[in-house]
Amino acid sequence: MNILLETIDRRLADLLAQLAAGLDAPPGQRLRLEGLMEAAVLLEIAAEAELVALLETRYRDAFGHSPGEDLGEDWQSFFPFPQIPAMARRAPVYPSTRDDL
Repeated sequence: MNILLETIDRRLADLLAQLAAGLDAPPGQRLRLEGLMEAAVLLEIAAEAELVALLETRYRDAFGHSPGEDLGEDWQSFFPFPQIPAMARRAPVYPSTRDDL
């Protein structure tokens, strides 16, 4: 396998595993990965469809289901290639004061 594709695969797996574990992922991490994915297509090292399939596989590995199950079957219309649907879970919010005040 090409070093660029190996790097994309590893970073994608790491990013999605972080999010699945409930951790945050810095935007720079996602943006650099998206840039690598776009570069792989521009350099004709991989096809866009191949990288989308890889993203779906790594998403399933991390979360146990497809991105379509979380985001809807049309998820790619909201996250067109090379965008990665990488959002941290929403933080729980607890009131800091009583309601009866």
